[in-house]
Amino acid sequence: MGGRRLTERTDDREPSPLLERVQRAAFEYFVHEVSPTTGLVLDRNETGAPASLAATGFGLGAWIVGESRGWMSRDDALGRTARVLRFLDTSDQSGRADATGHRGFYFHFLDPASGVRAWTSELSSIDTALLIVGVLAAGRHFDRDTVGEAEVRALSMRLYERVEWDWMLGEGARRSADGAICHGWRVGRGFMPYHWRGYNEALLLYLLALGSPSHPVPRASWQAWTSGYRIARAYGIEYLFGGPLFVHQYTHAWVDLRGIRDAWMREHDSDYFENSCRATRVQQRYAIRNPKRFAHYGEYFWGLSAGDGPGPARRRVDGTARHFYGYAARGAPQGPDDGTVAPWAVVASLPFAPQIVLPTVEAFSRWCAGADQPYGFKASLNPAFRTDERPELGWVSPWHVAINEGPIVLMVENHHSEAMWRLMRGCEPIV
Repeated sequence: MGGRRLTERTDDREPSPLLERVQRAAFEYFVHEVSPTTGLVLDRNETGAPASLAATGFGLGAWIVGESRGWMSRDDALGRTARVLRFLDTSDQSGRADATGHRGFYFHFLDPASGVRAWTSELSSIDTALLIVGVLAAGRHFDRDTVGEAEVRALSMRLYERVEWDWMLGEGARRSADGAICHGWRVGRGFMPYHWRGYNEALLLYLLALGSPSHPVPRASWQAWTSGYRIARAYGIEYLFGGPLFVHQYTHAWVDLRGIRDAWMREHDSDYFENSCRATRVQQRYAIRNPKRFAHYGEYFWGLSAGDGPGPARRRVDGTARHFYGYAARGAPQGPDDGTVAPWAVVASLPFAPQIVLPTVEAFSRWCAGADQPYGFKASLNPAFRTDERPELGWVSPWHVAINEGPIVLMVENHHSEAMWRLMRGCEPIV
């Protein structure tokens, strides 16, 4: 998988006014869409929406960035962080249907006010990881010799050490033979039949599980994870395949993986950061080639990821029959593609390919001018699905989603200052 490296070096990383506006708008989500009782962050800004683990993890990171940027006081950031960590520390871990979690893991969605399980959600391994990495970041950031900051540090380690990562390997018929981590556990039904194998966002899960000082998974688990890797070749680029952009971003939002190689990457003469650079380039080249002939795709209109869509629906657009999806893990060059793009996922690709991301963000900003966007870009848009409200704009998601807003805040900051990367270089479990 060798060849010309696509990692870009940029000497001037001062934030542009546009990127500052986009980052600040995304940050504001984590100021306003938060439960005042538990401190949990809402999954989306929809009336009645639950809180989510990943949303709260990104919130913990966003408050760090906001305090560092001067957008909130240190006392405010500390207060918000302590509220969440205290709630998690004292939450019901019985695993009952009305609990918050079990064995250190948490249910995917939680009632924002009470913190008990929402809907029939599962105990989620990956979403717990996305929460815990924010918890660890908070413990690193609040390093002053005060009672409040010492409490955050103590809670951070206690919450991490409480997670029984090795239990999530499964048991009985649901335990993997090779050490792969299970997707989750359901009340009354036990472990889910799926395990994390192959490249995706669970890279972060394996890092945290392997680094645990209390309940680590065996080293063989990493080999189980990489056993599902597959190489893709597209538009002159060879890379470790992952279709949606978010799978190439979530771990990198927290961990600086530049130059980091395991046995698989050494064998293929690459590293995980370089791989995300290549995947980002593939996305743009896919839009330029435009195999499905969407009128809006091109050099400055690209970016497929998981998220909401205008469907399910079938329509004829400019003489072509189109099938539009609802929520889908859209990807390139393979995966569902109904013309729905995710502007946030392009912004979060900034560290990987600033030369193609910056003009694309500018194009999205012009395209969406005048749309109702209190926290910056909405989750997704599709110009091919025309609406009566603004036919020239097409369909735009009605919601802002926390797991879209968080990567914007963190990845723009990593590009500008490497703040989160530098912070987590000192996080012992990840090191």
